[in-house]
Amino acid sequence: MRFSVQITWKFCRAPIASPTNRGYRVLKGHILAHKRFRERGMKIATFAIAGERRVGIIDLEKQTISPFDLPVEQAQTGLLALIRRNGAGMPRTLSPVPLAQVEIEAPIPLPARNIFCVGKNYHEHAHEFSRSGFDSSAAAGTIPKHPIIFTKVPESVIPTNTNVLIDSSVSTAIDYEAELAVIVGKGGRGISKENAYDHVWGYTIVNDVTARDLQGKYSQWLIGKSQDTFCPMGPWAITKDELDLDSASIRCFVNDDLRQNSKISLLIFDIPTIISTLSQGITLNPGDIIATGTPAGVGIGFDPPRYLKAGDVVRVEIDGIGSLENRFAERAQ
Repeated sequence: MRFSVQITWKFCRAPIASPTNRGYRVLKGHILAHKRFRERGMKIATFAIAGERRVGIIDLEKQTISPFDLPVEQAQTGLLALIRRNGAGMPRTLSPVPLAQVEIEAPIPLPARNIFCVGKNYHEHAHEFSRSGFDSSAAAGTIPKHPIIFTKVPESVIPTNTNVLIDSSVSTAIDYEAELAVIVGKGGRGISKENAYDHVWGYTIVNDVTARDLQGKYSQWLIGKSQDTFCPMGPWAITKDELDLDSASIRCFVNDDLRQNSKISLLIFDIPTIISTLSQGITLNPGDIIATGTPAGVGIGFDPPRYLKAGDVVRVEIDGIGSLENRFAERAQ
């Protein structure tokens, strides 16, 4: 099934935005982010409208999204529908829809497999984490000699402006981690550093929410990192040529208080090194997501630690992409 005149008409009849409409909140926040960052280039979003999932190109200046002419069943996979076209190019776009009439979803709402993540990948964060007492890798040294890789399960992914749920019966030490995420476009195995960017489709933002007490309890980090709703992702994705990795800054705010502020260029292990390391014996697939690590300023780095609680709002910003914002709420028992 493709878009039809009838579906386009349904778009026009979508509910008008209100302060409680997620599309309205996304729109409002990113108009401000757009002005602050002077963002340019192609931003591709997965969104819902009229009961259907679609993928389209964002135009922040015009405050619209232009849906791609994709069959409904393909659009269910979000951005993956474009990545899997294997060089066939972008499909044509249909008439633009006001951003305020849609709900922005995560770029890849349900990744095909676990999200790869890199731990202790900024020098200052490696030091603050080592001092925290929760670092199960500390015996090998404060600064890792090789990338520390762990994963988050796909079902932990949620979009911007959706609540992260705290289950206080499971964890009372919830923390934030602002991260740039790489989206793989071309699969491969044994990828060299020199060819790594040939395998990158683009980028998005991830908040690697972490239960620190669970992370400290278990030698491996998956349980503390993979709790339900613990992987906010978005708000959309950008193609790789639209991000200046040398100059882009990454920031994290908790209730508008600036906690993290660094440069993507300060990664200990850069993106080519991460891709090369992962692909040595592991075949990377189109649509794989790699969270590259978080800078200093996480809650565990304060004395005493500044953990998140119900009602807190965390916003992650990366120059050239936008901002990912989520409220934390207590899970209903």
